[in-house]
Amino acid sequence: MQSKYVGKLALVVAAVLVQVRVAACAPPPESGSITGKVTFTGTPPKRKLIDMSKEPTCAKEHNPQEKTQNVVTGGTDALKYVVVYISAGEQPGSTPTETVHYEQKGCMYMPHIEVMQVNQPLSISNGDPVAHNIHPMPKINSEWNKSQPPGTPPIQTKWEKAEFIPVKCNIHPWMQGFFVVLKTSHYAVTGDDGLFTLKGLPPGKYTVTAWQEQYGTQSQEVTVGANGATKPLSFVFKVLPY
Repeated sequence: MQSKYVGKLALVVAAVLVQVRVAACAPPPESGSITGKVTFTGTPPKRKLIDMSKEPTCAKEHNPQEKTQNVVTGGTDALKYVVVYISAGEQPGSTPTETVHYEQKGCMYMPHIEVMQVNQPLSISNGDPVAHNIHPMPKINSEWNKSQPPGTPPIQTKWEKAEFIPVKCNIHPWMQGFFVVLKTSHYAVTGDDGLFTLKGLPPGKYTVTAWQEQYGTQSQEVTVGANGATKPLSFVFKVLPY
């Protein structure tokens, strides 16, 4: 009787070991990428020339003259400076330790849209021979306004909550940009071609959101298949001339 019991137990243990080995040898699910394009319909507003005559040191750095950046279009009806990101369906990740660098150069913010994650270090530097002040205007995070004369060390900061934060310089009113603070590491900012790619996503269902500073947000759901396959996304914003 005992030998029969031992034999059955041995068979059960062997079966479990086989399953464990199979699971260990099975390849992990392929990660996928979500790709797409952001375009517009309608007549975009005419971009205005930025008058830097009150700061000739900066003005001479821009030839041709800089234009406003709140709505920038590219070829084939592409829309630039749109932030595309995963807004739902993603497992929380660790806070990145890599510092995001935001620069003031030629009395312009570079880049116009800077994306970072919650609590990610942010370093703001002044590369101009003139003084600036950094004035982020959040509604959820704490607002502050700091002067930054030329040659001073970078301002070191971070944001504790996700938010789209407009930032301006009170000394040079044409200096305007955005800090986009997200909970996700999967994001992209469209360039002149309006294209975006969100890489390294495990299989699952996600909500992808596109944000443009003047026209708001749009969201779509997409599924990343077991083999990493997805269908391209298309976001279309209706723009107005004024």
